[in-house]
Amino acid sequence: MFEYERNKLIETIRKKGIKNESVLEAMNRVERHLFVPDAVKSHSYDDVAVPIGFSQTISQPYTVAFMSEALEPEKGKKILEIGTGSGYQAAVLVEIGLKVFSIERNFNLYSRTQDLFDKLKIRAALRYGDGTLGWAEFSPYDGILVTAGGPEIPGKLKKQLAIGGKMIVPVGNRAKQSMLTVTRLDETTYDVKETPNFAFVPLIGKEGWKENR
Repeated sequence: MFEYERNKLIETIRKKGIKNESVLEAMNRVERHLFVPDAVKSHSYDDVAVPIGFSQTISQPYTVAFMSEALEPEKGKKILEIGTGSGYQAAVLVEIGLKVFSIERNFNLYSRTQDLFDKLKIRAALRYGDGTLGWAEFSPYDGILVTAGGPEIPGKLKKQLAIGGKMIVPVGNRAKQSMLTVTRLDETTYDVKETPNFAFVPLIGKEGWKENR
C-alpha cells in the first residue's frame, strides 16, 4: 500500500539534498501512513508535517531525513530521542539499525505509540516523562535527537552525550528555530554548527519552555 507514493517521496527528499542511503532506504521501508491518524492518511507521503492530535505533529519527512542524516548513523549506535510523538522518527532510526531510547511527555501519545510499536514489533525503549532531563540511566548516548524546539540547548542532555557524539536540536523562539548539530569534543568542549529555518512544536519541560508561556 502507498508504495508508489513512498518512492516518489524518497526521490523528493533526495533532490532536496539528502545523500545518506541508509536513511533513504529506511524511510522507504517504514510505512508512514501507519503513524498518522485516519483523517489525514491521504497526506501521509506529502513532504509536510501532519497533525497527530494533542497539539502535536508528525514531522515533515525532509526534516526527519535531515536530522537522521545529521546524526551520522551507524548500526549499533545508541540514540536518545526527545519527543516520541507518533513514533515515526524512532521507527526510522530503528530501521537504520540504531538502538533507540525515546521519551514522550504526553501520556496519551506515549501510550498510543507504545501500543503501535508492540503491534508492529518495533524494538525501541519508550518512556513517559520530561525529555529535557534526558534518560541518564542508559547514558552516554552516541547521538541525541530532539524533535521539538527549545529556547536553548538543555544542559542535562549535553552531559548525557558521549564524547564524539552528536546532538541534533532545534533552538530559537516558539515560532522558528535553527537546527544545531552539537558535537561533544571532550568533557567540557562542544562544537556547534547551525542550519537556519526550521519550525517545530515547543519543547516543554524543566530545561525547555514552560507549559503556559
